[in-house]
Amino acid sequence: MKKEIIKRFTTYVKIDTQSNEDSTTTPTTEGQLELVNLLAEELREIGMEDVEVDENGYLMATLPSNTDKDVPTIGFLAHVDTATDFTGKNVNPQIVEKFDGNDIVLNQELNVVLSANEFPELPSYKGHTLITTDGTTLLGADNKAGIAEIMTAMNYLIQHPEIEHGRIRIAFTPDEEIGRGPHKFDVSRFDASYAYTVDGGPLGELQYESFNAAAAKVTFHGNSVHPGTAKNKMVNSGKLAAAFINKFPDQESPEHTEGYEGFYHLISVNGDVEQTKVYYIIRDHDREKFEARKATVEQFVNEMKSQYRETAIRLEMKDQYYNMREKIEPVKEIVEIAEQAMKNLNIEPIIEPVRGGTDGSQLSYMGLPTPNIFTGGENFHGKFEYISVDNMEKASHVIIEISKLFAAK
Repeated sequence: MKKEIIKRFTTYVKIDTQSNEDSTTTPTTEGQLELVNLLAEELREIGMEDVEVDENGYLMATLPSNTDKDVPTIGFLAHVDTATDFTGKNVNPQIVEKFDGNDIVLNQELNVVLSANEFPELPSYKGHTLITTDGTTLLGADNKAGIAEIMTAMNYLIQHPEIEHGRIRIAFTPDEEIGRGPHKFDVSRFDASYAYTVDGGPLGELQYESFNAAAAKVTFHGNSVHPGTAKNKMVNSGKLAAAFINKFPDQESPEHTEGYEGFYHLISVNGDVEQTKVYYIIRDHDREKFEARKATVEQFVNEMKSQYRETAIRLEMKDQYYNMREKIEPVKEIVEIAEQAMKNLNIEPIIEPVRGGTDGSQLSYMGLPTPNIFTGGENFHGKFEYISVDNMEKASHVIIEISKLFAAK
């Protein structure tokens, strides 16, 4: 299984599948379709049935039941796109066999080092086989590790028909990283009672709570005039944007929060004297606090409008997803089954809220309760991303064990 996971994963990460917020197509990039089509071919090769890619790049497939018991259909999902925070082009995965626990030089020429001083969990992976970046790109374990683990688990179940399981549906979705993953997902066509996203981080993560999430884009309109004759005429939109940014409390940002603490996150600032655009994401687990945060953004915009002029500032804000806990708690047994599956494999479950979102956040509100389980990765979305192959193998076994437990009920 280990060799299979390595081969699959290192193949998938070399395909550039970064999503694109500015695109209106689904999927938003061609690379995602390239990977989806490859996966469809591989699914047919291993013997999966009903392998279909729809017009929006959503891939679904079926592993038929091999039991006469009345077992609910369950699903496993992962997303094909990678994050836009750091480049995902020309990913060159590095395999570190029997990791010795010391710092890893990712790129000697650029002096990029994966260090225990910065990432104190690193030495705990001593003895593992790790896959890292080469220090110039992200790795893409979020979420190509989940894809490799689901593919490997399905192949294992097909090769071991003695393992009793019900009907299993799998899906690989586009554009999760920009919040659009389930937007065109056909829940009725997927036809599962429950599902799991395989989209978590370190070993043992099991999550059924996520942030409530919104995105806010604020556009500042200035007036560009030659600086030599600008007095009482120029309005610098960049300065307006800076004044707006300075209104937010610094301690309520990602770098200062943890656990159930929400935040405002400045994603980007782009512009010049004439026009500047500021992009924020707003996150909180508590729905009331989430609504209060959105109201604060509106308040800051209105304060700026009253100080300058109404037409100088435009706010576009929309909700992205909600805390899936509300929809999963009524069927909490699906979390308990995943928890038991981990315990059966001597994995200590870590039940904690997702400080982010998964496709499951939206799917749960679409009628498909979908908790999230670990992939084995660390430091997603950047050049220091890495993953333990040993823990990827364990994730595949958790998928298999969940399937067995549903059949054993």
